[in-house]
Amino acid sequence: MSVLSAASEQQIQDVLVSSGMIDANKLAEAKKISKAKKKPLFGYLVDNNYISDEQLTKANATVTKMPYVNLTQAKIDPKVLQLLPQDIAERYMAVPLGEMQHRLVVAMLDADNVQAVDYLSNRIGRPLKVYVASESGIRQVLRQYEARLDTQMESVLKQEAADTETANVEADKQNGVKATFNQDSNAVKTIVQDSPISKALSAILEFAARNRASDVHIEPLEHELKVRVRIDGVLREIMRLPKNTEPAFISRVKILSNLKIDEHRIPQDGGFTVIVDKKPIDLRIAISPTVWGEQVVIRLLDKTGTSLKLEDMGYAGRSLRLIRKGTARPNGMILTSGPTGSGKSTSMYALIQEIKKDAINIVTLEDPVEYKIEGINQIQVNPAVGLTFANGLRSILRQDPDVVMIGEIRDKETAQLAVQAALTGHLVFSTLHTNSAAGILPRLLDMGIEPFLIASTVHTVIGQRLVRRVADTGRQTYQSSSVETKAIQDTIGHLLPATAEQMPATAQDLGYKSLPLRSQTAYTLAKGTDSPDTPGGFRGRMGLYEVFEVTEAIQALIMKRATSSEIEKVAESEGMVNMRQDGYLKSLQGATTIAEVNRVAAEDNA
Repeated sequence: MSVLSAASEQQIQDVLVSSGMIDANKLAEAKKISKAKKKPLFGYLVDNNYISDEQLTKANATVTKMPYVNLTQAKIDPKVLQLLPQDIAERYMAVPLGEMQHRLVVAMLDADNVQAVDYLSNRIGRPLKVYVASESGIRQVLRQYEARLDTQMESVLKQEAADTETANVEADKQNGVKATFNQDSNAVKTIVQDSPISKALSAILEFAARNRASDVHIEPLEHELKVRVRIDGVLREIMRLPKNTEPAFISRVKILSNLKIDEHRIPQDGGFTVIVDKKPIDLRIAISPTVWGEQVVIRLLDKTGTSLKLEDMGYAGRSLRLIRKGTARPNGMILTSGPTGSGKSTSMYALIQEIKKDAINIVTLEDPVEYKIEGINQIQVNPAVGLTFANGLRSILRQDPDVVMIGEIRDKETAQLAVQAALTGHLVFSTLHTNSAAGILPRLLDMGIEPFLIASTVHTVIGQRLVRRVADTGRQTYQSSSVETKAIQDTIGHLLPATAEQMPATAQDLGYKSLPLRSQTAYTLAKGTDSPDTPGGFRGRMGLYEVFEVTEAIQALIMKRATSSEIEKVAESEGMVNMRQDGYLKSLQGATTIAEVNRVAAEDNA
């Protein structure tokens, strides 16, 4: 929104009140607070959810008498998007809506800026019909440019494939890029920074970053190259490329990752960093040979959008209390379990943030260092030079640490050293790959750790999974079906309050403001609306957790080398809420869905 005069600001306030977007008393209260904090009033109103960005834009359009359009749910025809190049659309926050009387209809954030409109019209070479739209609405349309990735790249890559057969070899002197060999025809092609292949790779990585993808999979098939991205834990295909682009495409990734471009027989690992929307994103590259060529998996590590607060990650009630009790202890082990990509490392970083202070020395040993935290001494494992978890841990214990974080306990030697560190007065955080929290203790037994050592060192155990959150946009509430109602009562009926009088105490114990009664015939649940921006009605992820303390009863089971199911039964009898139950409780809060919880935390993993 452009700079407003005092009169215009007052007019917008009047429109907000008269149209019912905000109560006059709340507006007066917000004006006092924003003035005291020396913040712009409208920015304060939006940031603190008094009004939405969309409501403010509509009120401003009413005052300035500009035509307004709401784009938050708009789906623009790909052919219409082609009328305005993506780079211009992003630079001027302007998106095309169609054509009207030989004029291009455009929605802009700053539509009343006459100079910007004239410049844009001259730049495009066409007269414009301009509407005003909110920033969130325009960005929703800008994301649809990315959804056209396959059609955008198809023509240039087909041309690239045709040119590969006859291309001349010429080194890129500026970037020091070496020639790449085409495996099929032994032709040679130089990959330069502005080549179609490089542009295609950049577009794929930008698409992945802007859509919060955690991984990109580039998979060779017999006759083509398939590209998939993992968004909120679920893979989806975004494009397919011609087969004869594969050698140049894979070689470009290898060059950027400092890998051997002429090695096709063995797996290779590397990495590099890209800048998307002025944010650095670290990429971890894993290349493996398959029957149809080389597969590339790219892990995106975007540190800017991750909250490291336990509450924001989904910890609540009993689980949160046990974790904070565990971190308050001066020594012993806190262990986290779950499959790859379940957020174990993020949980450990959050625990470190909880206890970080100048009075203690925290040293970590990681592979890789995913988040760089100020005030923490972080060490990157490097097996190529002999810096393994075990060797690194020996070195760490000579650095006078108070707290030690080990990225993962993978072998007997590392497990023994971690136990020794806990026995000698250190607080140790680490992770293991098991299906449940209770599975951690038998896993340590399998590694050859004596039962009495496990019983005397491990005091807090965490199991976790990640589920998709129901998106705020397009959210709907509904009453549970008979099948869902039965599943809720069977899974968490014993946790829900039996009477209204019990509800406040029970809800507080479980970490929520309110809970339904166990005897209800239906429960209010939430679901999202499927859209390009919210696939399946979801956006973002949160954790499901089970946390238990190693009590005397569980110590006795460890000494008897009990199974994980026996340990889990005792932990639940002592009050542990398992992952499936945690998910159902969060479903009742509208955070996720019953189906999503069942997908992630199946009965045998509960």
